[in-house]
Amino acid sequence: MSEKKKLTIEYEVNSSPRILFGFISEPKGLSQWFADEVIYKDHIFNFVWDGETHRAKMANSKDNKLVRFNWLDADEGSYFEIEILQDEITNDVGLAVTDFVAEEHADERRLIWDNQIQYLNRVLGV
Repeated sequence: MSEKKKLTIEYEVNSSPRILFGFISEPKGLSQWFADEVIYKDHIFNFVWDGETHRAKMANSKDNKLVRFNWLDADEGSYFEIEILQDEITNDVGLAVTDFVAEEHADERRLIWDNQIQYLNRVLGV
């Protein structure tokens, strides 16, 4: 298996940072677009996809700006981060997603994120 590389993708999202933050940081918000189910217990987020659970701990959070989750059942230093970007001039809002993936799976992971963010936009009514 090859070494994981950092993958950063930016998306345009038409929502206020305050509203968007709930969707990227809270179990209820995350379960509406990111995972089939999100269970928060003892400071651990349990993300469920197709009946399979992946555990993560929120390692960093800045209100209305950024969240970082460290995977507990993956390689050391394996995380994903979602940052809310806002253009100072136009006030356009976007998301920067940072994830780590083996190079041979980068295109597939990018497609997964594209689909998830597309789903988030539908949930937001965009």
